Amino acid sequence: MVVPTGNESSATYFILIGLPGLEEAQFWLAFPLCSLYLIAVLGNLMIIYIVRTEHSLHEPMYIFLCMLSGLDILISTSSMPKMMAIFWFNSTTIQFDACLVQMFAIHSLSGMESTVLLAMAFDRYVAICHPLRHATVLTLPRVAKIGMAAVVRGAALMAPLPVFIKQLPFCRSNVLSHSYCLHQDVMKLACADIRVNVIYGLIVIISAIGLDSLLISFSYLLILKTVLGLTREAQAKAFGTCVSHVCAVFIFYVPFIGLSMVHRFSKRRDSLLPVIMANIYLLVPPVLNPIVYGVKTKQIRQRILRLFHVTTHMTDS
Repeated sequence: MVVPTGNESSATYFILIGLPGLEEAQFWLAFPLCSLYLIAVLGNLMIIYIVRTEHSLHEPMYIFLCMLSGLDILISTSSMPKMMAIFWFNSTTIQFDACLVQMFAIHSLSGMESTVLLAMAFDRYVAICHPLRHATVLTLPRVAKIGMAAVVRGAALMAPLPVFIKQLPFCRSNVLSHSYCLHQDVMKLACADIRVNVIYGLIVIISAIGLDSLLISFSYLLILKTVLGLTREAQAKAFGTCVSHVCAVFIFYVPFIGLSMVHRFSKRRDSLLPVIMANIYLLVPPVLNPIVYGVKTKQIRQRILRLFHVTTHMTDS
């Protein structure tokens, strides 16, 4: 549906076009995307199960990892089922309020994940730079409070976005260029001044993602300074505990920053690049994080191998 030009009105629903220019191939592309989604959900559920059932892993680093896995499941689930419905059943319409809910979920969960990654960096900083204080600084109750703070912060920062969109009139098109609702995409369809939306979006990015990434970088500079003063064996051990988190940081921030830059500077709404990057941003981190932590973290890797060994033994019996 296209709302008639010249008459200001509120959109009742939007059209999600999926992959521009690849409409004929969407049905088949949905199969690998669905497989990646299942891998993401199962991989992150496995991480949560292992940390919950293994008492030796009831430490701040692994509890934060559970939070990260839970957020990865939620953020991929907020978009993938609807995307599969578009690709397989041509269910391209989404109600206006449902679009706002999806938009809020995606952006707020992203903010929460950024906060958890910052908390994980702080945990590594205390563990390496102040090891004797780690147990007293990051107690389990304090870790739980940090998790709650991440939820409140993410939800509070993103709560105004749907409100701002709700106030906008739509008198052009209601066809979105993505497979799900993003604030940057929805606001461009409005036929009114969107400077408030643009300015608030920049404030959120700078105060949340920008500040978090800056603090994470600063914490690793302090970690690097401390590690360089250790013996080679201690250096290898310290770096080993940080590799997984550094990978998770790059996996999250690189697609996010790339997507933000493309949206800000791309002039073509029918371009396929922002759509592909948006799908990568919501799907690749949930897929890769369990793999990275499963491979790089010795305790988790051993527990996974034991789990599969037991399963294989039971099957053979």
